[in-house]
Amino acid sequence: MQAQVRVENISKTFVLSKKQMKIDNTKNKHKVAVNDLSFTAFSGEIYGLLGPNGAGKTTTLRCISTLIKPDKGDIFIDNHSVVNEPHIVRSKIGFLTSELKLEDFFTPNYLFDFFAKLHNIPVEKSRARKEDLFKKFGIDDFKEVKVAELSSGMRQKVQIVISIVHDPDIIIFDEPTNGLDVLTAKVVTDFLLELRNQGKTIIVSTHIFSLVEKICDRVGIILDGKLKLADTVENLLKENSLEDTFFNLVNEEGLL
Repeated sequence: MQAQVRVENISKTFVLSKKQMKIDNTKNKHKVAVNDLSFTAFSGEIYGLLGPNGAGKTTTLRCISTLIKPDKGDIFIDNHSVVNEPHIVRSKIGFLTSELKLEDFFTPNYLFDFFAKLHNIPVEKSRARKEDLFKKFGIDDFKEVKVAELSSGMRQKVQIVISIVHDPDIIIFDEPTNGLDVLTAKVVTDFLLELRNQGKTIIVSTHIFSLVEKICDRVGIILDGKLKLADTVENLLKENSLEDTFFNLVNEEGLL
């Protein structure tokens, strides 16, 4: 297998506002979100980042996706540096986050065409891809409905379709099933497995044990910005459930 994503010793620290310091109940103005973290994701696999809220999962994915730069270390996407070649990296990845907000006034049809143009996709190719994805996600009947009038599940489907409009080889999903009803979550997880079977590299962050067990080939457990354990899901399930393994690590770290 080819290494498509190499995260090499990245660290990221944020300066906290007074409000955030109060929320976190700390006097420290600096928050180390990611601390010397490394892992590799290969083609044709789903790599899961598992951890609680605040563990550093989203910050890691933002660094991979070029939204923010790591303070130390680097990330290589198909051998291109996130730090030095972000413009090349962006053409190779699709990134889905719950923080992606679609403009209420526009329709799925308009948004797909708009993002296809941003990626310089030829009209005929864009039209064929839209037809395939809209059918797969059940968007056809809603393609001319304004985003404001869509259900939360349908908006999530539209967000997914837009994030992969350019058919990227590397796909990064931050909490892909968070807040979805069971039917929509099933559509999303089935699609992730389909992408893996196409040879795509997929990185997902989640705090849901069953999702990791169902779709991930390998998993890295993150606590307080550090990678505490990384292995195949198959190996981890030989001794204990993933949940038991996770909470054993949490107890060792004194986080409970």
